[in-house]
Amino acid sequence: MADVNTHPRKHRNALRRAGLRPVLLWVPDLHHPDFAEECRRQSRLAAQADMADTDLQRFMDEALSDIEGWRAIAPALK
Repeated sequence: MADVNTHPRKHRNALRRAGLRPVLLWVPDLHHPDFAEECRRQSRLAAQADMADTDLQRFMDEALSDIEGWRAIAPALK
């Protein structure tokens, strides 16, 4: 009976021969108790920054007005 690691090792070696290499990627833990609150905090900060940047909002509204069928749901900032 073959070692349980044989297949994954062969697969990784084949990927390396194809010119790829493994990397370690850390991502947020969705099960962490503080995850949802941190999402809300960052969302609030992003929303506040967007609301404060009237030039960006105006630019986006103008750019989107060029798209056929687009209509703004919220009134444009003036």
